[in-house]
Amino acid sequence: MECLFCKIIAGEIPSAKVYEDEKVYAFRDIHPQAPVHVLVVPKQHLASADAVTPENSGTASAVFEAIPRIAKAEGLKNGYRIITNCGEDGCQSVQHIHFHLLGGRKLPESMG
Repeated sequence: MECLFCKIIAGEIPSAKVYEDEKVYAFRDIHPQAPVHVLVVPKQHLASADAVTPENSGTASAVFEAIPRIAKAEGLKNGYRIITNCGEDGCQSVQHIHFHLLGGRKLPESMG
């Protein structure tokens, strides 16, 4: 297994886990861009948003069902931002679909 996030999910690489269920794993980003910066990943490996199909879209759906629970547990009462990068031009650094959950303060209009 070569995927960094698959290794984190499997427990081969340590992470600061904040949430886990049968389909989703979430952990703190090691380079936070906001007071709360959690990476939310499906346990099923999908390379990117481009890999979502009608056959596997339940994987992405499970992530979006977990995000509000994670946000609430993190105390994000006044809103948050969800970002996913896709492909080289989108600056996707790990080829496993993942969503950045950012919050904890008023976020700038542009984060980059």
